[in-house]
Amino acid sequence: MGPDLMESFEKQAARFGTEIQFEDVTELDLDGDIKSVTIATGETFKARAIILSTGSAYRELGLENEKRLSGHGVSWCATCDGFFFKDQDIAVIGGGDSAMEEALFLTKFAKSVTVVHRRDTLKASKIMGDRARAHEKINFVWNTAVEDVIGGDKVTGLKLKNLVDGTESELAVTGVFVAIGNDPRTELVKGKLELAPEGTIAVDGRSSKTSIKGVFAAGDVVDPTYRQAITAAGSGCVAALDVEHYLADLHA
Repeated sequence: MGPDLMESFEKQAARFGTEIQFEDVTELDLDGDIKSVTIATGETFKARAIILSTGSAYRELGLENEKRLSGHGVSWCATCDGFFFKDQDIAVIGGGDSAMEEALFLTKFAKSVTVVHRRDTLKASKIMGDRARAHEKINFVWNTAVEDVIGGDKVTGLKLKNLVDGTESELAVTGVFVAIGNDPRTELVKGKLELAPEGTIAVDGRSSKTSIKGVFAAGDVVDPTYRQAITAAGSGCVAALDVEHYLADLHA
């Protein structure tokens, strides 16, 4: 599981002498040969090289019960949590490629998958949309917004509103997967680093080098496509090697 993996990473890093600070970063100074990172306590750390791995944030619906039932039936990751909904009726919110991918993946476990979309056509590519529409476990609710998630200790359904005639209804499901996109966490570097058209930090080819010498980036903050733990870990390895080579060249 994710928390266990993170704990193993932390222990391994500590064995190699890494100092870990559990604080929010409030300011980055990336100019010059020496970079600085300021955290919420006001303490500042200086370094010749920085790796940015701020990740991305799943977009939320902004509903009253969405956060409360997170981990109790509401999820943003089918590959992470799909197994826990074996033989259950679940819903996927969204109409893009990521929503179709989530829905198709969830058919491996779920009894049924209902895709709820605000429009009457999908934003997804034709091939992804056709695959989802052809799957016997997947059905669609069109022109419909999710008003709230229903449930006490766990999800029991969705409150829906038809955007054409205004009628309200409830959909009985035990799982809700929100798939309306991701936003890379680049707030601290906007205006400082070059960003890609997708909003991620731009890097040089397959490397982790950003538009500023000595600043590297890895993980979901540079990856608009895959966003998996294993791809982020590989990206982190690339960044570590790039930093090693960069520092070695400084002392050559």
